[in-house]
Amino acid sequence: MTDKERQDTKMATLYELRLIFANGEKSEYTKEEIVELLDKIAMAKDQQ
Repeated sequence: MTDKERQDTKMATLYELRLIFANGEKSEYTKEEIVELLDKIAMAKDQQ
């Protein structure tokens, strides 16, 4: 994986997180909820 591909992947993941939080029903999240969301994203990316 090139540095450009790593950067693109990182930015895509950050944008995915932004969409989850921006479009979520909640305006505040606990640490545990954030960790759970991160775990779900990591597992989904691992499946690809």
